[in-house]
Amino acid sequence: MRLRPLIDRVLPDSTGGIVPVARRRIATTLGAVLLALVALVFAALGDRLQSAQLHIARLWPYAPLVMTPLLFAGTAWITSRWFAAARGSGIPQVIAAAHAPEASSRGPLVSLKTATAKFGLTLAMLFGGGSVGREGPTVQISAAIMIGVHRLLRVPITSGVYIAGGAAGVSAAFNTPLAGVAFAIEELAAAYEQRVAVLVMAAVMVAGFVSLGIAGDYVYFGAMRQTLALGVALIVIPAVAVCGGLAGGLFSRGVLGFGRSAHPFITAIRSRPVWLAAGCGIAVALIGLATGLTWGTGYEATRDMVEGKGASLWFGPAKLLSTLATNLSGTPGGIFAPSLSVGAGIGNLLSPLFAAPTSVVVVLGMVAYFVGVVRAPLTAVIIITETTASRGLVVPLFATALIADAVSALVCRERLYHGLSRAFLPEDGKKG
Repeated sequence: MRLRPLIDRVLPDSTGGIVPVARRRIATTLGAVLLALVALVFAALGDRLQSAQLHIARLWPYAPLVMTPLLFAGTAWITSRWFAAARGSGIPQVIAAAHAPEASSRGPLVSLKTATAKFGLTLAMLFGGGSVGREGPTVQISAAIMIGVHRLLRVPITSGVYIAGGAAGVSAAFNTPLAGVAFAIEELAAAYEQRVAVLVMAAVMVAGFVSLGIAGDYVYFGAMRQTLALGVALIVIPAVAVCGGLAGGLFSRGVLGFGRSAHPFITAIRSRPVWLAAGCGIAVALIGLATGLTWGTGYEATRDMVEGKGASLWFGPAKLLSTLATNLSGTPGGIFAPSLSVGAGIGNLLSPLFAAPTSVVVVLGMVAYFVGVVRAPLTAVIIITETTASRGLVVPLFATALIADAVSALVCRERLYHGLSRAFLPEDGKKG
């Protein structure tokens, strides 16, 4: 590579002094800028392909019955044959890779080859109408970019590099810098040391500035500035938290159970990934055809509910089933945005039961279900506060998140991403 001699000439390698520090800072800054740009391109292409899929579904309502299973099956075939490390969300891969930072930096979990495949295959799933999000894949892609830049500059790879890349990816994907830091603390960092904290905050800040400068200061799911009276809150919060936490916990338990079950029937299904994906694609197509609402990330429907425009009461359960089918297919794609969408649907379904603004119950439903799935209360509250401008609901959101986390833990003791990461660990790591 011609760049390396030039870099070594400008910043000669040494074991001490200011040059290694300069290399590390340059690598972090450059990596954060690049991953932010890639995240923005990823988001723009994803939105265009999802719009194209919706346009096709409106023109030819039965086209998804053919297109969706074919794209699911084709994506599963490519993934299982050549890019096994690209399957699923992407966050479990980063968690697994961070266990052995230097060794994993040369493996497939966070390679640029895997990241490129993740980029293209997730877009294919969105075009196929899969209930997937971009945020999990963005975490894996961003970690791969950060690792690649650090290797180019010959900077030692530590777990902090993975954490910084993944956190910056969340920041760029949602345009939410604070959520990136919270996500690093709750999901990616096993030990949050001071050096890692500085690296994470620097990467998140740079990625956030790049995203903000290009995409503008937008609110991801629309602004919701209503509040909740104390008397009503004491009724609404526990009810929504229990329902959301229970549903999210069941989703996580179902996903983890399907992946680990030794039942002969489940094992036989898992051994035929292409046929499994095709079957899941048919299920997603049928749900989408029946409701007309569950395609893709669910971003538009969620935004409408947050802004008080409403949606079908069956949106939440239908979106949950569509997301579960997509996730079990083994194809690349995240669950961040679909989980927030399901949560909004659950809040919308429950809202007629309470004398509270529908938008408020929708936002509480988002945090309850998201925490139920991911088990990261701080990340959930900050993401939803930043993506809905619902700062007046911070205390109710935290109360809902804590109750939902406790309920979900009763249903599924293991956290989803950490449970899924075990499949990407070496055998000795799994036993430990």
